[in-house]
Amino acid sequence: MAQLSQAHTRGCLRSLRAVRLYLQADLTRYHGSGRLKFLRHFLFTPGFQYTVWMRLTGWAIRRRHTKWTLGILLKMLLSRCRYKYGIAIPEYTDIGPGLFINRFGGIYINGDVLIGHNCNIAQMTIIGQTNRGDTAGSPVIEPLCYVAAGACLIGRITIGTGSVIANNAVVTKDVPARSVAGGVPAKVISTAGSEGYINRRVPDDLLRRCYEAQGVQASATAA
Repeated sequence: MAQLSQAHTRGCLRSLRAVRLYLQADLTRYHGSGRLKFLRHFLFTPGFQYTVWMRLTGWAIRRRHTKWTLGILLKMLLSRCRYKYGIAIPEYTDIGPGLFINRFGGIYINGDVLIGHNCNIAQMTIIGQTNRGDTAGSPVIEPLCYVAAGACLIGRITIGTGSVIANNAVVTKDVPARSVAGGVPAKVISTAGSEGYINRRVPDDLLRRCYEAQGVQASATAA
């Protein structure tokens, strides 16, 4: 139980170059690129603003020389954003490039969750940990997944690439790739996948540069 709850740095970005590239990828998902679009979404789009503070805080706490200085300041700004918008995603959560937070409020993601690139997270979503049983742990959400409003994903389960978790679904078991899961408890109700729901995907070249900046093999960008 203690091991499941400990903070870590697995999802923290290694360099400012990685931060810049990941935020460029995230901004792409909000239909924007360039400084003016960055400023617009940072000021007026809560999900993107939270993502900016989250990525920067993760970078700062990973480095020994900034952890207790800039890291503390950024952590305070992230906490303020957390309570203002109702988004709780730890800065060390391992989240791939191209995160899109659709609306805001009531979003809780455990720090041990793994989220791939080009994923959408909607409001009133819980992606959390199970403390006992065969699925003790937190979910893995593979690339190109869409988690709809009110969904609840619990335990060490895998949501396959290109899948959709429907509104208010409660998911406690693996979901195959390119499926649609819905209901309580959730079951596969379609094989249509997330096609048409994951728009403005991050270009392959930018994905490759993001992962290379993190020291991850370029093959990891394959969907």
